Amino acid sequence: MTETNAPLLTNDAVVLGLLLFILAFVFHTSTSTNRFWMKFYRVVPSLLLCYFIPALFNTFNIISGDASQLYHVASRYFLPASLILLTLSIDFKSLRMLGSKAVIMFFAGTLGVMFGGPLALFLVGSVFPDILYTSGDEVWKGLSTISGSWIGGGANQAAMLEVFGASKDAFGQMIAVDVLVANVWMGVLLYFSQKPEKIDRILGADSRPIKELEARLEGLQEGKSMLPTTSTTIVLLGVAFGFTGISHLLADIIAPYFAENYPELATYSITSGFFWLVIIATTAGLILSFTKARNLESYGASRFGSVFLYFLVATIGMSMDLGAVLDNPKLFLVGAFWISFHVLIMLVVARIIKAPFFYVAVGSQANIGGAASAPIVAAAFNRYLAPVGVLLAVLGYAVGTYGGYLCGLMLQYVWNILA
Repeated sequence: MTETNAPLLTNDAVVLGLLLFILAFVFHTSTSTNRFWMKFYRVVPSLLLCYFIPALFNTFNIISGDASQLYHVASRYFLPASLILLTLSIDFKSLRMLGSKAVIMFFAGTLGVMFGGPLALFLVGSVFPDILYTSGDEVWKGLSTISGSWIGGGANQAAMLEVFGASKDAFGQMIAVDVLVANVWMGVLLYFSQKPEKIDRILGADSRPIKELEARLEGLQEGKSMLPTTSTTIVLLGVAFGFTGISHLLADIIAPYFAENYPELATYSITSGFFWLVIIATTAGLILSFTKARNLESYGASRFGSVFLYFLVATIGMSMDLGAVLDNPKLFLVGAFWISFHVLIMLVVARIIKAPFFYVAVGSQANIGGAASAPIVAAAFNRYLAPVGVLLAVLGYAVGTYGGYLCGLMLQYVWNILA
């Protein structure tokens, strides 16, 4: 890098402080009761700012992801730790309490995302072949990050970014598509959450089980959280980074084995160490959810996981060029077809099993929006139903890595047909 192209800030300690200050600013203002900030965040999602403020600093060459090691640290250490902490809190017993229709609708939404992406790419790519490349990158790689986000969440999205190797500029465009399309759909869900009876009549569903569920869930959250101590915090971090270390150890053994003996599997990322890192970390979290380690959620396991995730988000943002975000506006058309197929699948399945619209809305948002917004949609029906959104969204973290990966392979297959 030449002197003229060097960013203003090159010391990672300084850049780290700046990124954390940005995150602190975003979260402080997003929870503010000031009327200006309340109106502002009704329009602009806080997660979007966590990407785009660092991207703004990168665009003006104040910081640079290329000149920093922070993204490498965040993606290799904090991301697997985040996956572990976000999945170990899954309570399958509580999920069973929701009944089969809730889980069926969630997985209908997952399948809608998995197959909707390749279908949307085929439809739009057949008419507009120029979308097959974006920012000099094969578009399927970037779209795979949306699949990770729309099935699981930010951690799964970042995992797909690393597994399939999309460029940061392409990723910036995908963030724009993800946020715009997802938030428009969330607005539709919030609107109809105030009149679910109309949709229930169309679906032929009986909403009485929802009232019964509401009664069972009332007060369940009271007294669950416990004050974390130094001891419990150390144990929590020990579990997260201990199993992250184990994931690295196994990935360093498995990936070279496949690379040496089955090099043809590189097409499916099987020879990638990072692929095995996120798969093993996610699986470890799921296994821990069946043990007493699940109780670490009482001491803030998912909160720590979210903190790690948002730091990762900021480091991704510092590598994005905002000027490239709208280089390929036809990608928004792909997003529109994609979400439409997801919605169609959910409505058809809901009609078949006569699932109430509540399960459609929350099952969809648990996929598309994740833990940040699924409880909001659930609470829009009734505040006592918010835990349903949390449970299904956490389930999304568990399947997001696997579903996003399979969707990425299908996107790659469709791209090879069109290219």
